[in-house]
Amino acid sequence: MAHDQADERLTAFTEFGSNPGDLLAHSYVPAGLDAGAPLVVVLHGCTQTAGGYNRGAGWTSAADENGFALLFPEQQRANNPNLCFNWFSTPDTGRGGGEVLSIVQMIEALCARYQLDPARVFVTGLSAGGAMTAALLAAYPEVFAGGAVIAGLPFGTASTVPEAFERMRTKSAFGSEQLAALVRSASDHSGPWPILSVWHGGADRTVDSGNATALVDQWRGLQGLAAAPTASQQVAGHLRRVWSNAEGQEVIEEYVIADMGHGTPVHPVAANQGETAGRYMLDAGISSTRRIVAFWKLDGGERRIKAASAPVADARPASARPHGRKLPSPASPLRAKPASKVQDVIEKALRNAGLMR
Repeated sequence: MAHDQADERLTAFTEFGSNPGDLLAHSYVPAGLDAGAPLVVVLHGCTQTAGGYNRGAGWTSAADENGFALLFPEQQRANNPNLCFNWFSTPDTGRGGGEVLSIVQMIEALCARYQLDPARVFVTGLSAGGAMTAALLAAYPEVFAGGAVIAGLPFGTASTVPEAFERMRTKSAFGSEQLAALVRSASDHSGPWPILSVWHGGADRTVDSGNATALVDQWRGLQGLAAAPTASQQVAGHLRRVWSNAEGQEVIEEYVIADMGHGTPVHPVAANQGETAGRYMLDAGISSTRRIVAFWKLDGGERRIKAASAPVADARPASARPHGRKLPSPASPLRAKPASKVQDVIEKALRNAGLMR
């Protein structure tokens, strides 16, 4: 596929713990980055690599401009033949083990090595990486100040390969409270919860866009928010809806990218953004990377995006949510990763979905 080559800007990151999920890791730390800087974790989609995803989405350029570090976990074929994070596997998404614990161990080690701010750790991902983002936010909500799920799925709605593909084809039948209960059951956390940005193409035929609605419903239920958004507006021709809490803080946003298929919305023509269109990196005339950075308030204010929009309802100003977060101690015995017995099923289904040649 396009953009699957190594990215020379990324550095292999090792020695981060027991790594029970057997993942690889890469990092990017801008030159001269101050102590106390934020960290963004970026999860690639199926058939992608960390470097390939960065080449499309331009995260290193955004980090240079705004002053934050990057962590790129990477899947191995021994774990999943199509390089998908195992977002539906209970051993890999449950607190205390598997791929989610490996990523938390990476975060703890990178924060310690570069003196990053553990209260400003964010995570984003595409497709399987987006669904794994939802799993990380559920299993370790105290670690993250915010997340962004692109073409992903809500947490806890599948636990087998057949269920995973069924959920990809159709929206979950669970209601908001049932979906929220799945997140609450993943840890003993009682809040505050990470803020969440949700992106999905209106013409996605790989992961049904109803999953974006279900993901919003899951986090609305978690935070006790009404079904109706606080505000709606058109941004670069696409619908953005926002849910704010009682204090007026924007805690959930959703972008519906009209006529876009399965992938990350990029804007390669914008000056100096370092974004490149390709397979699953789709030129939608809007940069999801830059707008996610702005929603997380990592753009310093002066760099906030000024694109024209047509408000439907006045959005109350968002403000930084206080976080008294400490990274958990992820010490746990090394858990052997079970060998997959469903590779043939996965490969056949991914070929049918157009995710594998």
